[in-house]
Formats: sequence, C-alpha cells, structure tokens
Amino acid sequence: MYDDILLPVAPGGEANDAIPHAASLAERYDATVHVLSAADTAVDTLAGPRTGVFSDRLAEAAEERVEAVTAELEARGVEAVGSVVRGEPLDVIENAIDDGADIVVMPSHTRRGIRRLLLGSVTEKVVRVASVPVVTVPMADPDEAGEEAYPADSDADAGDSTDGGDASDAQ
Repeated sequence: MYDDILLPVAPGGEANDAIPHAASLAERYDATVHVLSAADTAVDTLAGPRTGVFSDRLAEAAEERVEAVTAELEARGVEAVGSVVRGEPLDVIENAIDDGADIVVMPSHTRRGIRRLLLGSVTEKVVRVASVPVVTVPMADPDEAGEEAYPADSDADAGDSTDGGDASDAQ
C-alpha cells in the first residue's frame, strides 16, 4: 500500500513523535522513509549583511537533523534516505509528494483558539493541499503542558518559521 513515506523534519530539532509513526508504517508495509528538511533560505525571507552565514548555518542544521533521524530509523531496521532542499517548506513538501511519496507523516501542535489562527502551520497547509494521505501526530504545546519545548516535535520540523517550531507544523 505504501512504498515511500515522507517524513519532514525541522532543521535543528531534537525530538519528534512523528518518527515512531513513520517507522511503524515503514515496518508494516516494508516501505522506505524519506526524511526531508526544508532549509528556507529564500532571499526575501532573509535580509541583512549576514544572510549568507545564516543561510549556511540553517542548511547545516537541516543536514545534521536529517542525518540524525535517518540514523535513528536505520537503527530500528527501517530503510531511510535523507535530503535537504532549500526552499519554502510547503513547496519543498509538495514537490516531494509529486516525486512519489505515498503518504506524509508529520507533527502538529495542539494549539487552540487565537494562537492557532495567528501562528499558522505548515502541517495544516500540507493537509489542505496534499494529494496523498497525511498522518498528523499531535504535539503538546510546551506552554500548555508545562514542559520544555520539543523544537522538532512542532511544525518547525517542516521548517515553518512563523510558528516557532511547526516542517516543517519537514519537521
């Protein structure tokens, strides 16, 4: 049913509860997990004299994150490949879907009310535009849970800088 599972992760993140879900699907369907990080280094997003340095650091953080998640999946016996693509997270994820992903697994904040409306979410955008199923894994908002933030558990895993941690609401 699923041969290629897309797992967006955020640059610089650490924890992500979507990883075990992707691993479980991969084990069940003997699928490959494609770990993807979008390094949003667009010129219109970054400005100033140190833009190049920041852009390089972001890309390095994305590469480190992809390598860590790929290694974690491989340690579980799951076939995994990783990539870092420079660009806006939603576009990067849409392109990966177009390239053959059968399903997307990504984290989502459990924000409510005005915070949800104002902060936005890459995951919510992916759910609206994806041509394949999207499994969202809820992540507790650290402010509501009274815990320390999971930078990679949020939608930042997909690389959304507007949401403070939401690959991405990639990861």
